[in-house]
Amino acid sequence: MTSDRLYTLVKADAFKWLPLRQPASIEAVVTDPPYGVVEYSDDELAKRKNGKGIWRLPQAYDGYDRTSMPRFTVLKDLDRAKIQAFHEKLAPLLERVLVPGGHVFTASHNLFIHLVINAFTAAGFELRGQLARVVKTLRGGDRPKGAHVEYPGVCVSPRSCWEPWLIFRKPCEGRVRDNLHRWGTGALKRPHRDVPFPDLITSSTVRGQEREIANHPSVKPQAFMRQVVAATLPLARGTILDPFMGSGSTVAAATALGIRSIGLEINSEYFALARTAVPKLTALTIEDPYSNYVAKPIRFRRR
Repeated sequence: MTSDRLYTLVKADAFKWLPLRQPASIEAVVTDPPYGVVEYSDDELAKRKNGKGIWRLPQAYDGYDRTSMPRFTVLKDLDRAKIQAFHEKLAPLLERVLVPGGHVFTASHNLFIHLVINAFTAAGFELRGQLARVVKTLRGGDRPKGAHVEYPGVCVSPRSCWEPWLIFRKPCEGRVRDNLHRWGTGALKRPHRDVPFPDLITSSTVRGQEREIANHPSVKPQAFMRQVVAATLPLARGTILDPFMGSGSTVAAATALGIRSIGLEINSEYFALARTAVPKLTALTIEDPYSNYVAKPIRFRRR
């Protein structure tokens, strides 16, 4: 475990750690889980290093190097069943540790967001919408394999240009204003007084210095993560949890904003990466709508 004034990094299995956490002790969850499940198995991660397995190939295209991504179109019925079971196990655990009105922002994929929504709503969460992270990638849009010359004018799927982040909320105690008064949650923080939090954010891929700091297959840029993290705490107080922190981009975003956070990671390689990456990501100067965000001192009402 690694601790700082604002964050705690724990090498742990989220499914074992969460049942031990005190109920109603987390104000928000922001995470990018291994939502394909299979792609982060030890076997598939080993294949990824050799350019094989479920991870997208080729890694170079039209003169550009590409970061490999999972090819979710090859998932079988059994794999999709595992995805649903994963979220059916996760959602009740998150519902237990969240305070009333606490939000969950979780990255997902268009091919199986319905499985995630079903699992979270069955656990008692309210679906509050989707956040579209607009990011143009080279996933999808390919011609038929082995028939690209014969059928040059077709593609087997749309080219992916946005990533869905599902937004869930644990039901409030009473009205939103009552919940804000007691728990400090139940709503989203505006970037500015006259501007609501939007459900569409244009986002680049992670490049340059940020990629060198946190070379994780699913790392998200700080310019995006800081907006999401800030929005989850409407009164700028509380603790944010990332149960699948990877290289620590959620924790770094929270720390940069002066927010307390906890990051869990079961993979030894990624946990070691997060320990070195979080301070460096935190130190990056990022321009975004929350650049002037200042977290308030954490004061909790007696519960």
